[in-house]
Parts: sequence; structure tokens; C-alpha cells
Amino acid sequence: MEESRDNKNNSGEKTGENKADGSGHRLPVTGMTCANCAANIERSVRKLSGIRSAEVNFGAEQLNVDYDPSQLGMSDIVGQIKKAGYGVATKQVELPVTGMTCANCAANIERALNKKTPGIVSASASFAAEKANVEYIPSVIDLEGIVRAIRKAGYDAVIPDEEDESSEDAEAAARNAEVRDQTIKFAVGLIFTIPLFVLSMGRDFQLIGPWAHAAWVNWLFFVLATPVQFYTGSDYYTSGYRSLANRGANMDVLVAMGSSVAYFYSVFVMLFPVLGDHVYFETAAVIITLIKFGKLLETRTKRKTGGAVRKLIGLRPDTAVVMENGREKEIPVKRVEKGMRVLIRPGQRIAVDGTVVEGQSSVDESMLTGESVPVGKKPGDIVIGGTINIDGSLEFEATRVGKDTALAQIIRMVQEAQGSRPPIQALADKVASVFVPVVIGAAFVTFGIWMVVTAEFVPSMIRLVSVLVIACPCALGLATPTAVMAGTGKGAEKGILFKSGEALETAEKLGTILLDKTGTLTAGEPGVTDVKASGGYEEEILLLAAAVEKGSEHPIGKAILREASERGLSPGKVSEFRSFGGDGVSATLDGRTIKVGRTDWFKDQGMNISEQENDLLDLQNRGKTVVMVADESRPLGLIAVADKIKPEAKEVVGLLHDYGIRVVMLTGDHRTTASAIAEELGIDEVLAEVRPDEKADKVKSVQAEGGRVGMVGDGINDAPALAQADVGFAIGSGTDVAIETGDVVLSSGSLHGVIRALNISRKTMRTVRQNLFWAFCYNVVLIPVAAGVLNPFAGLPMLLRQLHPILAALAMSLSSISVVTNSLLLYRAKIR
Repeated sequence: MEESRDNKNNSGEKTGENKADGSGHRLPVTGMTCANCAANIERSVRKLSGIRSAEVNFGAEQLNVDYDPSQLGMSDIVGQIKKAGYGVATKQVELPVTGMTCANCAANIERALNKKTPGIVSASASFAAEKANVEYIPSVIDLEGIVRAIRKAGYDAVIPDEEDESSEDAEAAARNAEVRDQTIKFAVGLIFTIPLFVLSMGRDFQLIGPWAHAAWVNWLFFVLATPVQFYTGSDYYTSGYRSLANRGANMDVLVAMGSSVAYFYSVFVMLFPVLGDHVYFETAAVIITLIKFGKLLETRTKRKTGGAVRKLIGLRPDTAVVMENGREKEIPVKRVEKGMRVLIRPGQRIAVDGTVVEGQSSVDESMLTGESVPVGKKPGDIVIGGTINIDGSLEFEATRVGKDTALAQIIRMVQEAQGSRPPIQALADKVASVFVPVVIGAAFVTFGIWMVVTAEFVPSMIRLVSVLVIACPCALGLATPTAVMAGTGKGAEKGILFKSGEALETAEKLGTILLDKTGTLTAGEPGVTDVKASGGYEEEILLLAAAVEKGSEHPIGKAILREASERGLSPGKVSEFRSFGGDGVSATLDGRTIKVGRTDWFKDQGMNISEQENDLLDLQNRGKTVVMVADESRPLGLIAVADKIKPEAKEVVGLLHDYGIRVVMLTGDHRTTASAIAEELGIDEVLAEVRPDEKADKVKSVQAEGGRVGMVGDGINDAPALAQADVGFAIGSGTDVAIETGDVVLSSGSLHGVIRALNISRKTMRTVRQNLFWAFCYNVVLIPVAAGVLNPFAGLPMLLRQLHPILAALAMSLSSISVVTNSLLLYRAKIR
């Protein structure tokens, strides 16, 4: 989705008019602080071969550049500016693309945008997701210009309507129209192909009368085959031509060539009977109809890999009930604005993000966190759009609406991840780029060899057609993206948001994971861990301390009050409250003076605490903060406070060890405290007393030891370390900066999310490898079979061997479907 609605430059002229000669482009530059910066940029850009002129206006913060597009592209210029340490203001848009039929079509679109369209910084097209992700410079080109470039390449694109929240509906309508068109063409093909095939086989196997061998029957076959060839198969011709015009070659070229050979050979035999006595109209028709049917099944199956996004989109309610002048009013969700009061009744989906102002209820947030346990909500708590209100009515104030809601951001994040390419796809892309020319060459070599060996044209032609038809670049192109789509979709269902395919792939390879302590391994706030009473009851000591600390804003005081509340204790009223700075506090309770504070404070007052020394040292050695509770004359007990370890932390560390991953704790705490926690959890190594500005360097030092390194954190201080790590896992309950920086967002806030992320990564990459293995093996084995090198049909009569191209078309169709279906199995995978 586009990040801005402004598609015009400052002069007001339309930016969609591309200057293909590379002259007069204005790039908005960021990061300049003085005139020297402008000179640095000019000097850096002028080093590029093909730059005619480059001038930077520091006041306007713009680079005016004139370049030769035959020698370099806009991405090269932007890269050089970034290399110099500055930036270029760009926008990103995700455009649904129609008209693609195989992975080579995606490559054609990328070539048209990246190589031939000024203003495009980078463009990647996903055949599986049927989308193009484009980073562009608005002052050079606008959305209409991008769409024109895509249409010029022979495809079409849908521009998301920024004013309309239902842009997905426009995309779905375009997709459905495309499927309807293909379905009609398949139906027409089926209507003509079935009688043609039945009659042809009946004649070949002597199942019908002698009339079937009359000359006019061939003309009947011609009449039945022609609509299939040029109506049902029209897309193969037009798409193949567009592909060749863009100096590429896709699957449609192979299908068009294979079916055309059979069809036009039959036409010549029909017109000139001396050339032969057998026509192959049914072969051409069945090839086209079967492959059309396979592509329809592939499209329907492929759409299921993006089902997670559609589920998320389906969570958006269409309307919301808002309070206006004390009255309820139902309005479309897209008209809800920040600050509006929204009313939610039991069973309804919450419309937008907000803060509860009235009411109490439980909310099902499983769509966001993957956790099934409902979350209690009361005034002051945050509610998220798309979640379900269960049992009470809530009134909340809208704080984030439209594309700013958490749900919209999750959808955008998943879509971006699904459209991205993991490194493992590079090999398949390289093979796919040369696949079709190689297959065409192999087909003609096959034809030549069979002509030399047999001196018979028809068997040689059948081999040629079979090789052309059976080859399947689509399976190669779909192997990785469909698995990535399914994997990221499965992750979204479990509250694991991968930001890219690269993060999904790299997570599997991690050998070390660094865990931040505060807020990641621990709850991030102090809690009471131990109460030691001197000759009394623990509850009595806790009750006395809570009474004195009532109303306290100190973290330790709050922890004591929270513990008392959780135990169902009600502190009494105190008087004569006094604070002694950072040493402690005192108050009178029922005529008795009670003090709570540091143990050294009591020592300074001459109080004998020898009975508590052993407990005190034990608690301090375990990294806990200890306060003493006493009356006027003697100690009453000790209360230990510490940042409580999350209940799942130890289990998660153990599971990481089961994965063969070394676990390192990274913290700014004292080594004694950190070591005590690490020992309790079974952590392998501790990096303690690390300042916030040193965390990224520590990650770098671990990376220098070798292997891939992951970092799990949630605070703003963790953001640089998350960025430095090979994979940064950002706890979703953390700050916005950490969420922006992390490669994987664990929206549940639970450490179990790390295990789920690793599990999803491993299962997804296993599926990718299975898909690639099948796609490569399919082509490596079946192309030789089609060529006759490995021919299971060799011993059969000629009448059966002529079915070979038909079986080739069937195999080709099933190959893509099998890859997509295997990817869909990820949705059924059990993720612990």
C-alpha cells in the first residue's frame, strides 16, 4: 500500500510523465547538513559511468541529475547516494498484477520496471502472490506511470485506492474477472475437445465405422480443434509474444510452440494428404485444454497459500457504533476518527484500536497473539481492532484508525513478507531465467536426433512436442514463494510476524541466540520473590509493609502492595507517615511504629540484625534487592524484591538447547545478579554490565566467533542490537522502535514465540527444499523421458505412443499443483 497520497512534484506538473532519456530528474535528498554535503553527493554521483551532470541544491535539498539510461539506472544513482552516507526520499507501493502465467512473467515485469522505467529504485514481482512491490521516487514517477510501464510490458495492475479501505475488494474483483475469463476459455475448450478426442480415439482404435476414415472427418477435426487452438489457447500466443518482445521467454512460449507444431502439421496433412495419413488435431486440443485446466487448479490452490491474509482482512468489521451527543450511531468503520467514543457489545468485533473509558469485559485476542486465553479489559486498558469482545460492554476512545491500526500493520507486514524473496530462491530464479531457451534447444536437438536415427518425421515431431510441453518452469518459480506465503501465513496465525523471506530462511540457520534479560527473560517490573519472617507469619510481615507503603510510587513499594493484593491481604490505615529519602519509610499502625527500608539504614540506627544475616546474604547472592521490616526495637523480617523471571523462560531455554542453539544472556545488570539468573535458567553464557550503547557491539563480537546470531529483545535500548543481529526477534509487548527494528515480531509477548518462529522457519525451509527437489527432479527426469532417452512407451504400438504429448501436458499441469499443494500442508503443521 502506498505510504503517501501526494503523487505530484513541487512544481505541480504530473510526475507520471517519464523522461526515458534520463534527463532532468530531481531526487529529494535527505541527511544533508551543510554545503559540503551537497558537494560530497555531487562528487560521489559523478563517479558513476553514464552521468552527464549532477548538481545538488542544498537549500532545496534536491539532486538534479542527467544520465544515460543505457549505462545505468535510477537504482544505481540512489545506491551511490546511500553509499555516500545520505538518503533519498522514496515511497513504496504494492500493486496487485494480473496477466502473469508463470515465473518468467514476474521476471519480465521486474525487467520492464527496473531496467526500462526511470524513477524506479527497485521492483520485485511475485508470481505466487501475483503482486509487484515497487520502491520509487515520487518526484520522478507516480503510480500511473508505474502502471503504464507494467501495461507496456503486457500485463495489468490494480492501483490501491487510498481513500477506500476496500482496496482488497478491487483486487479480488480483478482476480475473479481473470479467473472467470480463464474458466470460460477452459469450458469452450472442453466442449470442443471432448468430441474431438472421442472421435479421434474411436477412429484410431477402430471403434467406429469405416466412415471415420473419410476425408471430411479430418475437416471436422479441424473445425473442432481451431476454436481450442486460437480461443482457448489465445493467451499462450499473446503472453508468449509479449515475453519474447521483452527479451525473455516463459512457459507460454513452450505451450504455444508445442501445440502449434501438432496443429499446423495436421493442417498441412489435411490440405496435402501426400504428406501423411494421420492428423494430430486432438493432441493439440488436449494439450491446450489440459494445461488450461491445470492452470485454473493451480490458481485456485495458489490462492489458498495467501489465505492467512484474507483471514486477517476478514477480521475487519464493516461498521462501528459511535457515541454522538449521548446517542448511539452506526457508521462505516472507515469513517471512525481518532478521539471518537466507540461502543462494543458482547460478541462484536472491536472496530479500531483504542483505550477503554467505561465498562469491563474479556477480549479474545488470539488473532493478534496466537494465545487462546481471553484477556480482561477495564478502564485504561488498550483494545485492538479485529479482536472479539466476549462478555461485557465496553466504551473506548479511538486512538488508531484506518491504516494505523495494529491489524492493518500486521496485514501489511505479512503481505510484504509474502512478497519478499529469501536467498534460497536465487538458484531457482537463475535456472528459470534460462530454462525456456534451453528447453527449446533441447526439443529441436531431440527432433534432429530422432530424424537421423529413425528417418521418420511423425515420431520425431511427437518427441519435439512432448519435450516442449512437459517442461515446467512454473514448478521452479512456485517452489519457494508459495512455501514462504504459507509459512508467513501460518506464523501470523500463531502471533509470529516475519518481516521478510530472508528472516524466515535465516532463522533456521541460527547457532546462537542472545536474550535480553529485562522484559524478555523477566517481566520487566519488580515483584516480591521471598518473605522471611523472624518468629512470625509471612503474611503478617507483608501486611505491615504494605500498610506503610500504601500510596507509594516507589517500584519496591508498588511490588509489595501488588503482592499483598494478590494474596488477598487488606493493609490497615497508618498515620504519621515519614520518608527518609532513599533509605526507607516509617508510619504508625495501631499505635506501633513500623519501618521499611534498606538493611544498612537499620544498622546505622544501631539495630542488631545478626539473626537475619544468613538470609540476607543468601538473597543478595541470588541477585535480589532486600528490604527489612522492623518496629521500634527489633527486626521483624525481610522482603526480597526482584524482576521476576517469566514462567516460560526456563522451558524456552531448554527447547533452544534441544535445537542445538547456544543461549547467551545480554544485560546491563551486575554480574552477580545476571549469573544467578543464568544459572537458574541453564543459560550457557552471560554478557553482563553492558551499557545500552554497547549492546550492538556485543552482538557483533558474538558474530565474529562464527555462525548466525539471533537477538531477542523488547526495549528501546535493544533496537540497535536487534538491527545488528542476523535475525532480530522483537517482543510484541515492547516499544515501537523495537518492533520497527526486529526482523521477526512476536506479537504475543511470550518467549514461546521464539520457539514457534524457529519451528515455522524450519518447517517452511524443509518444504522449500522439498518443492525445489521435486521441481528440479521433475524436469531432470521427465524431459529425457519425453525426448525418448528414457521412454516407458517404447514398446507400445504407434497408436498408443501418440498419446505421449497428452500425458506430457497432464504431467506438466500436475507438477505445479503438487508444489503448491505441498506448500499448503504447512497450514496443517503442528507448531509447538
